[in-house]
Amino acid sequence: MSNSYTLANCSKRRVSYFYDHDVGNFNYGPGHYMKPKRMHMVHNMVVNYGLYKKLDIVKPERTTAYQMTRFHSDEYINFLQTVTPDNLESLAMQHGGLEQGIARFNVGEDCPVFEGLFEFCSISAGGSIGAANKLLSGDADIAINWAGGLHHAKKTEASGFCYVNDIVLGILELLRYHQRVLYVDIDVHHGDGVEEAFYTTDRVMTCSFHKFGEFFPGTGDIKDTGLGKGKSYAVNVPLRDGIDDESYKSVFQPVIQHIMDWYRPGAIVLQLGGDSLAGDRLGCFNLSMKGHASCVEFIKSFNVPMMMVGGGGYTIRNVARTWTFETGLAVGEDLTQQELPYNNYFEYYGPEYKLDVPSNNMSNHNTREYLDRTINKIIDNLRSMPHAPSVGLQEVPRDFDLDDYNDGEDSEAEESDVRRTRYRKLHNLGIL
Repeated sequence: MSNSYTLANCSKRRVSYFYDHDVGNFNYGPGHYMKPKRMHMVHNMVVNYGLYKKLDIVKPERTTAYQMTRFHSDEYINFLQTVTPDNLESLAMQHGGLEQGIARFNVGEDCPVFEGLFEFCSISAGGSIGAANKLLSGDADIAINWAGGLHHAKKTEASGFCYVNDIVLGILELLRYHQRVLYVDIDVHHGDGVEEAFYTTDRVMTCSFHKFGEFFPGTGDIKDTGLGKGKSYAVNVPLRDGIDDESYKSVFQPVIQHIMDWYRPGAIVLQLGGDSLAGDRLGCFNLSMKGHASCVEFIKSFNVPMMMVGGGGYTIRNVARTWTFETGLAVGEDLTQQELPYNNYFEYYGPEYKLDVPSNNMSNHNTREYLDRTINKIIDNLRSMPHAPSVGLQEVPRDFDLDDYNDGEDSEAEESDVRRTRYRKLHNLGIL
């Protein structure tokens, strides 16, 4: 009997879809590449295609500052909670001076302080924590949070348009009941924040497919494979400009198949950054909508609980097309068989008015020799990983309930003690 995961063509899945209309109203500022409005565009098409009839649509509970400190530092979250465009300078002065204070939390041009910043973060993170809990409760086989996927955020600072790392918070939730979680990232940028969070543990395997070489954030070398207990549990697939559907698939599928056969995760988090699509304002890949979505189909075929989150994507009409199409795939619908329905953003999709993002004629700098060498190197790295690693019998953390720890009357000192205790428990479990 083969030990391979069976590819199960199960089209009927229970899918939870997290959406809060407010998330699309936030604005990073004039001229900024990140446009939260794309969440409105996706949802409008999800509704007008009739997909909502097949989805369990959930408005996420907003994450509290306290919940965010399961990963982020108290000081950083306190800053996010209190900073506004009006008080930024005075707050920065409290943290070592204007320039040092702003640099300390890495806010500025890429990560501006905009009106409602903390609320935006609480919706994004709330969706990913809620999605994880839908999978854990067995109420969903797939859970979607397009407002999530902010993979660059670090423990103590913002980075790359990302402030709170909803993915890390969602994975921490999954680790309460799953011994192993796989994180797969197909954003054009390296998933550095998530990799860094779990770099020393074997309980999370991170696998990022990204542009490497003189490109933000500059990390994600194939040689970076983890440290300590996490050695071999970080997989980096560095790619070159212009990769097309066929080349991408030829790398993605064998690498993921090998990981699934050997690591056997209990749950998968799939980050679907849309900046790997052809024609993205900040990207340099040449994936079509269907090429991008083939990653969803392949991961879905393993029939393992899956969370789908958003991420980058700066040609917003193409991001909206692709995430709508991928929502359809989650419920077993191929939307390309239908006409693009009229919707509130219909004019954005001209002149074609189709649900399609074609590849273009850019050159593919990923030679067959380079791709084969990359695949072989990654598989060699993975060979040193034990088959389906056992983490032993350990205490599984109980459900996170803020009210259990803080009834609103605890002193700051007591709250800090609780946080330190919780951190030690997570550290002892090999999670942090």
